[in-house]
Amino acid sequence: MTGATIPEQAAPPEAEADATVMVRAENVHKSFGHLEVLRGVDLEVRAGEVCCVLGPSGSGKSTFLRCINHLEKINGGRIWVDGELVGYRERGGRLHELREKEVAAQRRSIGMVFQRFNLFPHMTALENVIEAPIRVRREPRAEVRKRGIELLERVGLADKVNTYPGKLSGGQQQRVAIARALAMRPKVMLFDEPTSALDPELVGEVLDVMKDLARDGMTMIVVTHEIGFAREVGDSLVFMDGGVVVESGLPREVIANPKHERTRAFLAKVL
Repeated sequence: MTGATIPEQAAPPEAEADATVMVRAENVHKSFGHLEVLRGVDLEVRAGEVCCVLGPSGSGKSTFLRCINHLEKINGGRIWVDGELVGYRERGGRLHELREKEVAAQRRSIGMVFQRFNLFPHMTALENVIEAPIRVRREPRAEVRKRGIELLERVGLADKVNTYPGKLSGGQQQRVAIARALAMRPKVMLFDEPTSALDPELVGEVLDVMKDLARDGMTMIVVTHEIGFAREVGDSLVFMDGGVVVESGLPREVIANPKHERTRAFLAKVL
């Protein structure tokens, strides 16, 4: 609700000082009724970094991701993307929620890919990709169409430009969803278990696209159970459980030698 406030301490002066930090979360809390899902999450992701988030179901991973673009409203703490406070403006040590139009403007810079593809079934692959830049950003159709075709080529779907989602495999639909998110030219991409709804043989084609994005320097936060992807592509790894960050560090180090017993128990089940 516009005008809602969250009492907080004033933001520390260094919160926006480091221009290399693309996403910063500080003491983020989120509850659904009496259920406290996030209990003080802190995270920093630098520009061009791939941060992989692991954890069991119910640990708060997906909820935290949705808080980054204000699809879920936080109950405490702060989140910045590229130095801009997400979802709120601060006055006198209190957070006042932005109007929906202002939040929508912020979301344009934050691409998100969900577990389910959420494509418009009545639109072709290309139409799905170009819809938001034309409708939301009011960009010229011809320019956006050219970019949309290039993006579909980039994700390996040059021959599916005029194909409807119902005629595409799950992996192809997810690649269209990635192209759709990229069409808005985001500063950061959020992936919420993007391969969990796919048949095993289709997982690789989606991960290959994500690896390509990482090589090109896209800032990414990836909630995933793909340990191999985290080890190979991730610059940092975060393990969450019970609504908090239990352990974080370099992916290879955390996976090979987890320091926390809860992390060891989780990895023993998934490796």
